[in-house]
Amino acid sequence: MLGAESLPLFSLSPEQASILYDIRLPRVFLAACVGASLAVAGAGLQSLLRNPLAEPYLLGVSNGAALGTLLAFWMFSSFEFARPIMAFAGAAFTTVAVYRMAKSRAGMNAERLVLSGVIITTFLSSIIVMLTTLLDTAKLRSFTFWLLGDLSQATTGGVYLSFTAAIIATLLIASQARALNLMMIGERDAADFGVEVSRVRLIVFGSASLAVGASVAASGSVGYVGLIVPHIIRMIVGSDNRLVVPFSAIAGAIFVVAADTIARTAIAPRELPVGAITALIGAPLFIWLLRKN
Repeated sequence: MLGAESLPLFSLSPEQASILYDIRLPRVFLAACVGASLAVAGAGLQSLLRNPLAEPYLLGVSNGAALGTLLAFWMFSSFEFARPIMAFAGAAFTTVAVYRMAKSRAGMNAERLVLSGVIITTFLSSIIVMLTTLLDTAKLRSFTFWLLGDLSQATTGGVYLSFTAAIIATLLIASQARALNLMMIGERDAADFGVEVSRVRLIVFGSASLAVGASVAASGSVGYVGLIVPHIIRMIVGSDNRLVVPFSAIAGAIFVVAADTIARTAIAPRELPVGAITALIGAPLFIWLLRKN
């Protein structure tokens, strides 16, 4: 019988152990936390806004968090928690701005919401481009790669922060699952059934901003996760948010871990941005979902 000392897992050299525990595992856990956070944020926003196109990346929330992170990277680089704090602030501000722009006296529709998201995204992208011109060459290259989605700089602190944000956001949005089920038929109807609409809106917006802010601060903008994953989960388990939210977290984690594995190995030893891989997978999949429905 083989002893534990003969198994590969227990016979790692110091270099192999360092690669596994200091580089590989933190990166895998960070990818899982980012995927879970973005998928849960997308599921919550889609149910709250009653719009299947509501997603952090398309609504400009990710760009708001990216702008906050850039400002922290530029002005508060010596402050360890400046990036997640500024990213959360940017995501929260953008979420509120898009919601207020999309809301009208006649209510909210898909066209107005998407148009508001496009306007905000374009505006924030312009500011990001202007600010990046103030960075030196080395920082510009690093920030540009990070902006496209980069998990290569995973740290233990970043993993803990992303994990905490993912857990809090998932629990808070899941706690509002029944209210979100009612709000999917209309805010007025939900209020008639006793739902505190303003309270639910605040919790979901705040939780989504927390999740997106922590994810963007740690990994940059990773698109399509919050759009595609909830759609697929609803096709499998139905529209009950008591199932959609937790299963979206699990599926989102698996999706980003798989995408990061492809990004890391496709053209090894060089790496691709994980955001490019999620877009290459997510865009055709979304087109297929549109044609199927």
